[in-house]
Amino acid sequence: MMSLLFRSVAVALLAMTLACAHASSEEKSDVLINAPAGDVRGVAQDKVLAFKGIPYAAAPVGDARWKPPSPAADWDGEFDGSEFGPACMQFRANVESIYAETLKAMSEDCLSLNVWKPKDAAGAPVFVWIHGGSLRSGASSQRMYDGAALAESGLVVVSINYRVGALGYLAHPALSAESPDNISGNYGVLDQIAALEWVQRNISAFGGDPDNVTIAGESAGALSVMYLMASPPARGLFHKAIAQSAYMISTPALKEARFGVPSAEAIGAYIADKIGADNIEALREMDAATLIRKTQQAGYVAWGTVDGVVIPDELVNVFDRGEQASVPMIAGFNSGEIRSLRFLLPKKPLTEKAYENLIREGYGDLAEAFLQQYPSENISESMLATTRDAMYGWTAERLVRKQLEIGEPGYLYIFNHGYKAANEAGLHAFHASEIPYVFGTIDNLTPSWPEIPDTATERRLSDAMLGYWSSFARDGAPSAKGEPSWRPYSDDEAYMYFEDAPEGSATDLLPGMYELHEEVMCRRRAANIGWTWNVGVASPPLPPQAPGCR
Repeated sequence: MMSLLFRSVAVALLAMTLACAHASSEEKSDVLINAPAGDVRGVAQDKVLAFKGIPYAAAPVGDARWKPPSPAADWDGEFDGSEFGPACMQFRANVESIYAETLKAMSEDCLSLNVWKPKDAAGAPVFVWIHGGSLRSGASSQRMYDGAALAESGLVVVSINYRVGALGYLAHPALSAESPDNISGNYGVLDQIAALEWVQRNISAFGGDPDNVTIAGESAGALSVMYLMASPPARGLFHKAIAQSAYMISTPALKEARFGVPSAEAIGAYIADKIGADNIEALREMDAATLIRKTQQAGYVAWGTVDGVVIPDELVNVFDRGEQASVPMIAGFNSGEIRSLRFLLPKKPLTEKAYENLIREGYGDLAEAFLQQYPSENISESMLATTRDAMYGWTAERLVRKQLEIGEPGYLYIFNHGYKAANEAGLHAFHASEIPYVFGTIDNLTPSWPEIPDTATERRLSDAMLGYWSSFARDGAPSAKGEPSWRPYSDDEAYMYFEDAPEGSATDLLPGMYELHEEVMCRRRAANIGWTWNVGVASPPLPPQAPGCR
């Protein structure tokens, strides 16, 4: 009897194994994509198909270091798209940071992208995500950027790696001399453009529509969105834009000192000398990890460069002249941006009187308007709000205003959602805290991220934000089932207010905020002084009213 039982179990197990193998084989055959670049084998992920680590450009190593990306060679056979590609070389993040996430691998051979698609996608809108990280860190493989939930909503989702830090943005006179355009820097921006060109060539094979591409990013990813909107070489490669917590900061020029900083070439030459590299050959021979570490220690900060070609002018000038990409846009920021970025704050004055004196010294005839916006009664909160607004709030509103001026709809938001763990840590609506709601990844966070509770409120907010973002990518007008209408920014300055749930009837965000920071920027620009970082009690004396301001 026992022998018969064992035989029956063995037969059943064999049948199950054969059935599973057959199902697995069927499922596996469903995830082979015949793209122009070559065949790509992906994996099933929940209700969508995922293809990871696909090279979109050749490895920028050796003599190709600090050169524009070259297209990746088409491959024979099948590319295994089951694993993310390595992150681009970068410094190791502070393990105690809420943003810290262990990267499985880093390499200079890192120019890859990932695609998530609905199984039956055909002519679907394409959503291209550009990660943040101050242009010096980050990767498309980070947990919160998993594109499965957005793909379930009907999008083909693409996330990309691009060169960061000194490898992505260093300018140098010798590098400019190598260039047919006599420029250098902006290699990370050129990588992003190369990824968008790859999307144009290949995304139809994944069921995406190359004529309906939305670029989106947060923080440095949103800065990248603005660079791409301003960049002539990127024109026509995307059709909508989303900028979450962007900052329209003054940017170094390639060959001349401006706004209180040396030229980008002079910065690069200084950094090379500081790390003991006599020439570009020495820099190219240096081990990538050593190079990243030494440039970081030497004080290198990654920025785009106004080179007249990739980034033609200061972003404020490009947008003022209406020369940016003519596309619909979502732009917004978080109420608690600086709560997780306190290193951006200047030293706090000890008394209300000291605070007011510093503001009057810095802002002159605008001091009373400043103190009305950021009063001395609660110096800590006023300083948090000042830096938030000067960097993120002003930028968000400026973006939608400038799109309106060229006849394109702009949708403004502020994210003011908190929850128990974040609030207890003093991080209510902190920088990047909206990302897991947009991606539907509130249960897939970095190890130190304040845990989001599994409640109906959190799920509703995530479903709503994911719905608004995906519908905008589809047709340029954000909407979410059962949620308030999101009206475009226009004469009544409408915006969406995200707290525990979306509230869509708000107008005139933070009255007086935009006008104050726009005037400060305008006067500083006229006087060749940088803007957005040195604000509040750290402000240099504000120049008098300049022609064209106000």
